[in-house]
Amino acid sequence: MALRSRFPLPFVVLAPALVILVGVLAAIAIAQLGVRELRKQSDEAAAQRSELLATTLAARLAAASEEQQSALIERAVSRSGAEFLLFTPEGRVLVDGTQGGSVSEHARELWARGEGETTTDLGRARFYAAGLPAANGRELGLLAFVSAPEAPFASSSLVASVATLTALLLGAAALVALALARDVHADVVFVRRRIAEMAQQAHDPSGQPIPVRSVDQVGLLTSAFNVLVDRFTAAEHAYGQDLSGALAYDRDRSAFLAALSHELRTPLNAILGFTEVLLSEVDGPLSADARENLTVVRSSGEHLRALIDDILDLSALESGELKLHSEPMDVYPVAGEVVREARVTAAPKGLAVELQGSPALAWADARRVRQIIGNLLGNAVKFTEHGKVWVRIEPRDGGAAITVGDTGPGIAPEDREAIFEEFFQTKEAGRHRLGTGLGLAITRRLVQMHGGFIDLKSELGKGSAFTVVLPSTKPQKPVRRSFYDETPAPPGLEEKIA
Repeated sequence: MALRSRFPLPFVVLAPALVILVGVLAAIAIAQLGVRELRKQSDEAAAQRSELLATTLAARLAAASEEQQSALIERAVSRSGAEFLLFTPEGRVLVDGTQGGSVSEHARELWARGEGETTTDLGRARFYAAGLPAANGRELGLLAFVSAPEAPFASSSLVASVATLTALLLGAAALVALALARDVHADVVFVRRRIAEMAQQAHDPSGQPIPVRSVDQVGLLTSAFNVLVDRFTAAEHAYGQDLSGALAYDRDRSAFLAALSHELRTPLNAILGFTEVLLSEVDGPLSADARENLTVVRSSGEHLRALIDDILDLSALESGELKLHSEPMDVYPVAGEVVREARVTAAPKGLAVELQGSPALAWADARRVRQIIGNLLGNAVKFTEHGKVWVRIEPRDGGAAITVGDTGPGIAPEDREAIFEEFFQTKEAGRHRLGTGLGLAITRRLVQMHGGFIDLKSELGKGSAFTVVLPSTKPQKPVRRSFYDETPAPPGLEEKIA
């Protein structure tokens, strides 16, 4: 089997070869059966002839004198080609008409058997024993031996005839098998070539159906393949229609979000601008209640602007419109800016926001790195009521590691994967109606676009720590993961981060 798989025989050669092999084996079997039957018939004829000769010669010897018996046996030997042996009951040979004396020693044994097969000096023979009366009243024994050769008469003619007939039949069968094999091989090559053409990128895989050139198994296979191609074409057409509808819907949604963003941002920027003017007391001093109300308006407007930005980022990520402008950068100064802004938000809670670590280089988009740190740090400040929040920057694994930790309530084990899904909020976040649940989903997607990974360590009641690892060099291949990619960090990352 290994040799056949390594050197496969062409079907055009294999089919006639099999026909010839089977025909030769059948001819050999027929010849053997014929020779065996000829030998059986030859043995039966030799047995009948020995019986006839022994009986006939015994009758003539019984009527002849002792002097005439020797002449009769010699004459019978010369005319019939058989061998005869005349002996007394004691085994003494009276007339030996054999070619040698080997059988005379077993005369009494053969006389006792009566008839059967034995071996003489001339080879294999059939014998028959007949009795005749003697002059003294005692019975004499006569054995007649007729040759029964191993290769019976006409066996060579039978073999030659079978060989000739086999050659003629095998020649015709091989020609027929060769013609059929060539037709089948041509059909298979034709179907294979058409399928190979359909598989090329430059051709439409649905293509035209393959013509059915025969009604054999290849034709049935071709018909079945054409049915499969038709079903594939129908499925491809339906998929194209669905895809066109989805693309149109996506374009309409993107256009709607862009228009809605513009319409919302214009009045929102006006509200925030006039709020800042009023809070600056350019038009006169404000009462305590008015200042408090304007502060609420400003924080709500900024919160609304952040929500609009998240929705727009989500739309850009899903449509693939968000592009990175990466370059070598130091993450530490960017983290410092985000920490300074977060301290303003954390001050009313009495939270300490610390920046730890040292400069670390990464191949990244500075604006998106700022967004990543801002989302993680904003969540930490938002959900931490007591203690502190920290950001640690350090070189690690040929890149930059950014860790944002807090002393907040922590995240339950069953929520640690779900928090990275869009619009998901933990029970604590849902209870306070904080945000839309897009921050971590956008953060993880941005990290993956940079070719990095994000990991979470958390313990209920003791806080959480998000660690982001960004590469320091440009990735070999562009990262093209979908927004819903759930690819985990590579083995060993958790130990490296810990």
